[in-house]
Amino acid sequence: MTEEVHIHTHGAVGHLSLNRPRALHALTQPMCEAMSEALLGWRDNSAVKAVMIDHAEGRGFCAGGDVALVRRSALEDGGQAGRAFFFAEYRLNHLLFTYPKPTVAFMDGVTMGGGVGIAQPARFRIATENTLFAMPEGAIGLFPDVGAGWYLSRLPGRIGPFLALTAARLDGAECLWAGLATHYLPSENLAEAKARIVAEPDRIEAILGDLSTSPPAARLAGNAERIDRLFASDRLEDIIAALKNDPSEWAAKELKAVTAKSPLTAKVALRQIAEGAARRDFAEEMELEYRLAARMILQPDFAEGVRAVLIDKDNSPRWAASTPEEVDDELVRSMFTPLPAGEEWSPFPAPA
Repeated sequence: MTEEVHIHTHGAVGHLSLNRPRALHALTQPMCEAMSEALLGWRDNSAVKAVMIDHAEGRGFCAGGDVALVRRSALEDGGQAGRAFFFAEYRLNHLLFTYPKPTVAFMDGVTMGGGVGIAQPARFRIATENTLFAMPEGAIGLFPDVGAGWYLSRLPGRIGPFLALTAARLDGAECLWAGLATHYLPSENLAEAKARIVAEPDRIEAILGDLSTSPPAARLAGNAERIDRLFASDRLEDIIAALKNDPSEWAAKELKAVTAKSPLTAKVALRQIAEGAARRDFAEEMELEYRLAARMILQPDFAEGVRAVLIDKDNSPRWAASTPEEVDDELVRSMFTPLPAGEEWSPFPAPA
């Protein structure tokens, strides 16, 4: 176990509370494994009726995963420790997605990357005025993972590709509008919501409905038409051309965001999302994402992206391919192929 996750039961409710405030509760492998162990125990325990996931203190729900560790692994051990982290994280994501009991995620604060992976599988996903949601992996030369190929491909219109390519940050109202949240509660109501869920875990939906309020207007809704139009293609080159040809300030801003990201990452993400809606089940999505992760952490763009954003913090990455045209299409294709025998990802065994 680890002190970076508080694990409790309150009556008939299991409670996972992330406790790594200095890192905005970014996930480590021990945190993922501790949460999975607790969830597996509660899954087969008839006394536990529901599970709540939140953070213990600070302003972040969960800011992502421990990518600095993954970068060190890619440079020092050929990515073995990085693979082990993703294997454990994706098992946790899948366990939550298939969990037979109601789960409630309180996205009260920064919810990015790995935080998305533990919030989106929940049956009830609570946004507040503090919610800040994003998939920023393109800035570090990675791809939107933790099930993003499944979730983003199922959002309205072309919102999914837009979020993947721009790393746009959504507030709580926008999350509710897009379906990334199921309820919008003022943060001052969260303590009451948790107490009432503990008291009556069979009435979660009614409790959250009682405490919900109408959110502000969602800015994302106002931009949906131009997102659908300018991000219509699954080719990065087409999207960049459409943004360049649009005279609006909004298009210029999003063009800057798209072209700042790794072109390799963007091309992988577009294919991942395009194919995501046809995946058989969530396990198939996670199997594919593990292949991508195992390979992309060894690409120079990942080490360079983490350096630029998290280590030197100059935000001036020098990508291996600086334009979409320079990206080797065969390299992109190879990312999606099966791993060697014995190296593929697998979920926890289903209960007997």
